[in-house]
Amino acid sequence: MVKKIIVLGLGAGDISQIPFGVYKQMLQAELVYLRTKEHPVIKDLEQEGVKFEAFDYIYEKYDRFQEVYQEISEILLNKADSETIVYAVPGHPLVAEQTVQLLLTKGLERGIEIEIGGGQSFIDSIFQALRIDPIDGFQLLDGTALTRDSINVHQHVLIGQVYDTYVASNVKLTLMERLPDDYPVYVVTAAGSSAEQLVEIPLYELDRVVKVNNLTSVYVPPVRDEAIHYKDFSKFRHVIAELRGPNGCPWDKKQTHKSLKKYLIEEAYELIEAINNDDIDHMIEELGDVLLQVMLHAQIGEDEGYFSIEDVIEGITSKMIRRHPHVFGTVEVNGVEDVLTNWEEIKSQEKSIEKETSLLDKVGMAQPSLIRAYELQKEAAKVGFDWKEVAPVWEKVKEELQEFESEIDKDAQNEKAMKEFGDLLFAFVNLARFYKIHPEEALLATNQKFTERFHFVEKKVKESGREFLSHSLDELDQYWDEAKKKGI
Repeated sequence: MVKKIIVLGLGAGDISQIPFGVYKQMLQAELVYLRTKEHPVIKDLEQEGVKFEAFDYIYEKYDRFQEVYQEISEILLNKADSETIVYAVPGHPLVAEQTVQLLLTKGLERGIEIEIGGGQSFIDSIFQALRIDPIDGFQLLDGTALTRDSINVHQHVLIGQVYDTYVASNVKLTLMERLPDDYPVYVVTAAGSSAEQLVEIPLYELDRVVKVNNLTSVYVPPVRDEAIHYKDFSKFRHVIAELRGPNGCPWDKKQTHKSLKKYLIEEAYELIEAINNDDIDHMIEELGDVLLQVMLHAQIGEDEGYFSIEDVIEGITSKMIRRHPHVFGTVEVNGVEDVLTNWEEIKSQEKSIEKETSLLDKVGMAQPSLIRAYELQKEAAKVGFDWKEVAPVWEKVKEELQEFESEIDKDAQNEKAMKEFGDLLFAFVNLARFYKIHPEEALLATNQKFTERFHFVEKKVKESGREFLSHSLDELDQYWDEAKKKGI
């Protein structure tokens, strides 16, 4: 016995849209199973004697459509084990019809033939209703599984499966992540039928004023306003390429990896300042400036034929997946310490492939000296080259201070005094590490505090009506103490 499911398409609207062959098969069938009875042609077909059994009741059992589709497909496959059955769906069986995709996959596994009988897709009717040419490029997306990254606002976007207000609300919120709230969209219902409706509304009204049903789709026209594209990574990349292109900016075209080094450092520190100040607007701006530096370096790499931004993104994505096996793999961790241990172990394995000659080679030479001192000590500590308690560290600080004082007493300008001062700073960094204080952050905070207090002193000097140099140190100290009392 041949096990078979014949899948037929009901078209997008009126009975006139059903191909004659499909129409004839339904008339000849003893019983036609329906995913949903909510379709304009059902009443007409019933009047012609076609008997239906619909699965609408299954929708009431679940909160997710996927579970509904799974049960419908299982029922159909079980029935097909003993007889050939006919199953009808809205539109075309192979367009936006998850139950059919499940039947095709599971049917193959169970030896059940799935015959597709055709039917007119709702897409043709929507193109006709909207009077648009798909050759310009279009997307057909599922409203029940819409994501921001799946939307290409450069093309015609058709969103199907907008069954109800809940789905419409999710579609609206997702589109708002890419488009202005008042961007014009079109709600298309029962396209190609006598009940066809086409309504233009601002995006924010999508789930408010329009009634939706299982024949509803949403159309989003391509974005023509360049300012809206400013959120797109591709637009930013294009801008950077233009700046370095033949007709671009002389300054940008002149830059090299080496000439840009200082700007990357400057922008990174300005971002840190914004973070320390909890200044969100400033953070957004400075993150943009840091990203600009990344993109400039990537564009230079592309211009010279060595690498592109895709290579940069591929590298860091691969690294993040590789170093997070507890997220993207099967490794289990218990807290942050396990994560850090795994990270360092994986990192060590990666570095060993690169034939590392020293444990300290992983500490970058280009880092600011204060940060590099901290990182060098951390790496040495990992293999036991470290004091076990803080008391000897305090003794080392005192020892280095005495040695520095001794050299200063001899000659403040001699090279040995400079080296002893470096030893003193290195000892202080070690002390900070024992107390879990990052020396760079500590000094950054002190610099900021000094700047704010000095600004207060400048303000008081200005209010006095006298020049800075006419103030005694004691007077300036009074201003300084006043700033401290105010909590500055």
